[in-house]
Amino acid sequence: MTDPAITKPSANGSAKGSGLKLAVVYVTCLFFIWALVTNLLDPLLKTMKTVFTLSPVEANLTGFAFFIAYGVMSMPSAGFLSKAGYAKSVMVGLGGIVLGCFIAIAAAKLHTFALVLTALFVMASGITLLQVAANPLIASMGKPEDSSFRLNLSQAFNSLGAACGLWFGANFLLKGEIFEKGITITQPMREQALGFVSNVYFAIGVGLALFILAIFFVRHRITEAAPKTGQFVNPLSALSSKWANLGAIGIFLYVGAEVAVSLNLLLFIEQAHVLNIAAEQAGKMTTFFMLFAMIGRFAGSALLKSIKDYVLLTIVAVGAIALCLVVILTKDMTPSAHSGTLNLILATAPVTTGLIPAFAALLIGLFNSIMFPTIFTLTLQRSSAPASATSGLLCMAIAGGAFLPLVFGKIEEMTGSKALAFAAPLACYVYVLWFALVAKKAPTHVIEEGVAAGH
Repeated sequence: MTDPAITKPSANGSAKGSGLKLAVVYVTCLFFIWALVTNLLDPLLKTMKTVFTLSPVEANLTGFAFFIAYGVMSMPSAGFLSKAGYAKSVMVGLGGIVLGCFIAIAAAKLHTFALVLTALFVMASGITLLQVAANPLIASMGKPEDSSFRLNLSQAFNSLGAACGLWFGANFLLKGEIFEKGITITQPMREQALGFVSNVYFAIGVGLALFILAIFFVRHRITEAAPKTGQFVNPLSALSSKWANLGAIGIFLYVGAEVAVSLNLLLFIEQAHVLNIAAEQAGKMTTFFMLFAMIGRFAGSALLKSIKDYVLLTIVAVGAIALCLVVILTKDMTPSAHSGTLNLILATAPVTTGLIPAFAALLIGLFNSIMFPTIFTLTLQRSSAPASATSGLLCMAIAGGAFLPLVFGKIEEMTGSKALAFAAPLACYVYVLWFALVAKKAPTHVIEEGVAAGH
C-alpha cells in the first residue's frame, strides 16, 4: 500500500536523456503498428462480404473474431507482463501479429472464411499483449500529471496508423471487377480479391518481423524506462477496484461504438441514398474517419495542457452523441441530385445533400479521438489495483469491439436501415458522458504497481 502523495520511485529517474527518448519513440511506433493492422478490418470486411456473399451479421464476424481476443487474452497478457516485463512482452506481442499474418495468407490460399477469422483472432491476441504493455508504459514515462497528455499524443500516432490502414486497405484490398456495382461474381474474381489479401498480409508480416529485431536491440532501454515488474500480479485483482470496473465498462462501450461505426462506414457511405459511390472511393472516404481522430488527438494533447481531462471527455462525448443523432434523423432524407464532384485529395465525392449524413458519420472520428486514452488514464489514476492488472482489465474490455458491431448489424437487419443502427453507438456515448462527469470527484494517485489510493 502506498501513499498517493509519494512520487513514483521507478525508471523515470534512471532512464534519462536519449535512453528515455528512444524508448518513447519505439513504444509510439507500436501504437502506429497495431492501429494499421486493426484498421485493415474495415476494407477486409467488404472483401469478405463480397467474396463469400455474407449477411450483415456474418460480415461483422470479422470484427467479432478480432476483438473477442481482447476478452480472452487480456488477463493472461496482464499476468505475462507482470512476470516477463515490458520489453519481452512487446516482442512476443509483435510475434503474435506476424503469426496471424501468415495464417491469413494460408486462409486466402485455401478460400476458407473460418481460417480468416482464426488469423484475425491470432493477430488480435498479439495486439492485446502490446496494448496491455504499451498503454501503462507510455503513461509512466514522465511526470504523473502529464500521463493523459503522453497517452493522447501516442494515440495520435495510433490514429495516423489507423488512417494509413484504411487508405492502404482501400487501395490494395478493394480493387478489381468484383467490387463493381451490379457485377456477376465469378471464381477468377474471387481468386484475384483473395490474392490481394495474401499480398497485404505478407508485406505486413515481413515488416513486423524486422521490427521485432529492432526492438531486440533496444530492449534494455525499454526495460529501464518501464514500471518495474518481475513479480506475478494476479490480473483478477483489478475486479476488486470500483474504478477499474467503471473504466472497463467505459472502454467496452467506447471501443464497441468506434468499431461498429468504422466497420460499417464504407457500407454506409456507398449506399444509393447517401453518396452512391464505388466501394474503392467509399473506402478512401473512410480514411477521413481516422484522420479526424488523429487531428483530434494532436489537438487534444495540446488542450490537455490547459483543460482537465474529464472536462474534455465530457465535451467530446456530447459531440459524438449529437453526430449520431444527425445520422439517425436524416435516415429518410432524399439526397439531392449530384451537382458536381468534390475533390478531397484522398478521395472524390459527389456534391449532394448526402454529404450531410456521410460527414456526420465521418466526424464521429474527431470526437472519438481522445476517448480511449483519456478513459484509460482516468481509470489508472483512480483504480486501487496494480497498474498491470488494471491495464489488463481495461484491455479485456476492448472486446466491446466484438459485440457492438453485431448489435449494429442486428439493428440493421431488423429495421433495414444502417442509419437507425447508429442507435447502438449513441447509447455507448451516453455512458462515456456519465463516466466523465463522475470521474471529476474521484481521488487520484500516481500510476504504479503497488498502488492503493483513497478508495
